[in-house]
Amino acid sequence: MASPSLTPLHHALAQLRADAIGVQAFCALARSQDALLAALPARYGAVWLGLLDRLESSALFSEESCSFSQSALLDHLDAWLAKAQETLGA
Repeated sequence: MASPSLTPLHHALAQLRADAIGVQAFCALARSQDALLAALPARYGAVWLGLLDRLESSALFSEESCSFSQSALLDHLDAWLAKAQETLGA
C-alpha cells in the first residue's frame, strides 16, 4: 500500500506563506489528512493537531505575539512535514 502524499500539505503551506490562502483554509485541509495521520506514529498526530491549534489561535492576533509567532509556527509545520516524510520513507 502506498504511503499518503505530503504534497498537498507542502503546497498549501507554501500558499499560506505567500498569503494565497488563509489560516482557516490551510487548517481545514491539514485537519482532513486522516489517512496521513493514520500512517504515522500516534505522537505525530498529537503534535500536528497541537501546531494547528496554535496556528488558528495566532490568526486571532493582528500582529506577531511572543506567545503566538505565526512565522515560527509555520517553520514548525515545515519541520513536522520533513520528519513525517522521513518517517514514511517517501
